[in-house]
Amino acid sequence: MSDYRKPEPNKSVSPCCETDQAAVARLDYLLWMSGSIVLFCYLAHLFVDGQPQWLLTMTSSVHELINKMWWGLVMAVVFVGLLERIPRDLVISALGQGGTFKGIVRATAAGVLLDLCSHGILMVGTKLYERGASLGQLMAFLIASPWNSLSLTIILITLIGLGWTLAFIALSMLIGIVSGLIFDRLVASKKLPANPNSATGESSLPIAPQIIALIKDADYSPKAIARLLWDGLRDSRMVFRWLLFGIVLAAAIRAFIPLDTYQTLFGPTVAGLLLTLLAATIIEVCSEGSAPIAADLLSRAAAPGNGFTFLMAGVATDYTEVMVIKDATRSWKIALFLPLLTLPQVLLIGYLLNQI
Repeated sequence: MSDYRKPEPNKSVSPCCETDQAAVARLDYLLWMSGSIVLFCYLAHLFVDGQPQWLLTMTSSVHELINKMWWGLVMAVVFVGLLERIPRDLVISALGQGGTFKGIVRATAAGVLLDLCSHGILMVGTKLYERGASLGQLMAFLIASPWNSLSLTIILITLIGLGWTLAFIALSMLIGIVSGLIFDRLVASKKLPANPNSATGESSLPIAPQIIALIKDADYSPKAIARLLWDGLRDSRMVFRWLLFGIVLAAAIRAFIPLDTYQTLFGPTVAGLLLTLLAATIIEVCSEGSAPIAADLLSRAAAPGNGFTFLMAGVATDYTEVMVIKDATRSWKIALFLPLLTLPQVLLIGYLLNQI
């Protein structure tokens, strides 16, 4: 079956989503450095006494986060292995007709289900645009995708609970759908250029038979299951490298920024919300790395709206995303409309969540 998660030849690839060949060619310093720090802190918390206060805070934070997340990491490996076996063409055919509400909803759902980071999703999104997806579908797909992958969703549940995770998913899908509809409306009114590629429309093959055939033809032997788990572990490198970095960053914030200062700066206030937006814009962390930081904003700063804003605003203001959209659509206007249309929605929802 086709592997929709591997970039096509001669395509530029973000450092967070590089190919296996690129990974073999050089040492993944971010993965190994972050992993080494996490391992050191976890073992130090268990076996080293008399630590300085800052180190004790950092080691205990890493210990706490890993103990919360370990089962989510295991499930992430399983889901990544499963999604590896879903053909990309099936996802593309599921998008439906561009320029319609149904097409926007289906594009949003497809973005949520794909297990890709905020940069990896760009490669799939641009391919959808090349194959005729409407501008609204492209934007809905990109906005809803980055942190809503199945593996990262499971990890987020371990950090902030099922209720908040489902709320964040629903609200991000809402922003994706609303933004997609607005983009398609702007195209219809000729304020933004339309996709010059021919619209493909819905797939001529029904989706259900394709899914049934996929399940029927799957190999359920122990060897195949072992291979699935190995593929999931291998392909989770991108998830792990940024997730471990996010753990280190969150632990460092706890260690070096006092709780009262943290709550004052990033608390559930308008100033805290705007400072979170600024931090999300400056800090270039892939979606997996943003999860522990967003969880801390919710739990330690008691600001769920800031946590949601950190997850969403990093996508809307990401330089890579803006530039890739500009290259794919050949329009600076379209690329700049991404933050222009999404950030007000993110800030409004973030403000309302902080009032809960």
